[in-house]
Amino acid sequence: MEFDFAMRIKKLPPYLFAEIDRLKAEQTKKRVNVIDLGVGDPDTPTPSNIVEALKKAAEKKENHRYPSYMGMLKFREAAAKWYKDRFGVELDPVNEVITLIGSKEGIAHLPWAFINPGDISLVPDPAYPVYAVATKFAGGDVYKMPLKEKNGFLPDFASIPEDIAKKARILFLNYPNNPTTAEATENFYKEAIDFAKKYEILLVSDAPYTEIYYDPGKRPISLMQIKGAKDVAIEFHSLSKTYNMTGWRIGFAVGNKSAVQGLGKIKTNVDSGVFQAIQEAGIEALSGDQSGAEKNREIYRERREAFIEGLESIGLDYVKSNSTFYLWIKLPEGYSSIEFSRKILEEAGVVVTPGVGFGEYGEGYFRVSLTQSTALLKEAIDRLKNLRF
Repeated sequence: MEFDFAMRIKKLPPYLFAEIDRLKAEQTKKRVNVIDLGVGDPDTPTPSNIVEALKKAAEKKENHRYPSYMGMLKFREAAAKWYKDRFGVELDPVNEVITLIGSKEGIAHLPWAFINPGDISLVPDPAYPVYAVATKFAGGDVYKMPLKEKNGFLPDFASIPEDIAKKARILFLNYPNNPTTAEATENFYKEAIDFAKKYEILLVSDAPYTEIYYDPGKRPISLMQIKGAKDVAIEFHSLSKTYNMTGWRIGFAVGNKSAVQGLGKIKTNVDSGVFQAIQEAGIEALSGDQSGAEKNREIYRERREAFIEGLESIGLDYVKSNSTFYLWIKLPEGYSSIEFSRKILEEAGVVVTPGVGFGEYGEGYFRVSLTQSTALLKEAIDRLKNLRF
């Protein structure tokens, strides 16, 4: 028996990375040695001190029972201290921090707490697909904010119509940005906070890439550093990218007390929290030896330089940036992003992400993830050199 899907499922486009996996599988069946530069999933292992912390915590019988919905207080205290040390931001771990089963889970659930049918989320385009999907699941409508290179890939709040702004309940931001690699400035964040206050909008900052940067003197900033942020904003952070913990599913959100409480009410009804042993490992990640995070930056810096050198030798232009482990690359003339991505997969066995997969304003670009070894990245470049664009 086959059951009819709900309309919310029928209306969804294929999830971007699931479709890439399908195309990759087709090539693999043909015995093509595929180099996957599509999904941003770190290929290096979780630092050993974090793994050891999990092993010890898994033996504790008190960790075998249901955890707190909001997360262990010790983990939330570690997150608050990390924010204080890294950004100079004071947080109340009891009321302004919540533990998440990865930041994606929290972002996906947040609209359920604040969006009613007919309400609007202001969503950047191009963007991580979850912002729009989560809004639609909650019965809301999406208004796209174009991210254009001429504006530094920052949305133009002045271009949002007054009637749209008045119906908006959530505004999503993501800096350092996936996929464009852009960073936000202090002035931009001030403008975003002022806009959110004017229209009584919940400002949502998705910030999992703040620790992937290349110039130590230009570390990305947090929205929460800006005066007034706590009045209107919640910021999501993840241990996935910084500490190579994508499979562990651990993250947290911080900021406005009522936003944190609203998210907590949803989570109370749909999940039972994060396994406490993983939270103890998360405490070690946030408060223990940070050399693993620094090593990550060195690895990505080497890979980035190697791939950029290859792009320049081919004649492909890219967006220059200081953060994330992605490259946002301009298409050769005469191709759509889907056509180009399919071409290099079928003719060179290299997977990249078409820009349009992140939204209509991503057309004209493709994204490469640097989560493969330098040797494989160089091989990918060699394969591309043999193609005719």
